[in-house]
Amino acid sequence: MEIIQIVGIGLCATFLILLLNQFKMDKFNLAITVFISCVLFLFLLDKVQYLLDEIQKLANQANIKNVYVETLLKIIGIAYIAEFGSQITKDAGQGAIASKIELGGKILILVLAVPILTALIETILSFLPKVS
Repeated sequence: MEIIQIVGIGLCATFLILLLNQFKMDKFNLAITVFISCVLFLFLLDKVQYLLDEIQKLANQANIKNVYVETLLKIIGIAYIAEFGSQITKDAGQGAIASKIELGGKILILVLAVPILTALIETILSFLPKVS
């Protein structure tokens, strides 16, 4: 039950931060938050690798072009990394920078999505009858 470990680590960090706040040592809070966030992220990396492998297997079985699967995985990765960075930045009290990270992620996702959208539109247009 990995979720028990994840929640346990998160709760321990939260209690530590609350304890430090009582002793006016809140300057360590951000460092603890970033450290624990990175530990949790690294803890989940093997699960992410498993997920990527399974998605790749399914795509191969369905004869989906690798370029589409890779693009989709990049889009998902950008979304998660942008969210992670944004939340850490918000925790540090930098909401303006966090919103720029989110905007950057959204723009990069749109850039990666253009070829897929183009292929989708071309496929739809190929099904429509030609007008003379």
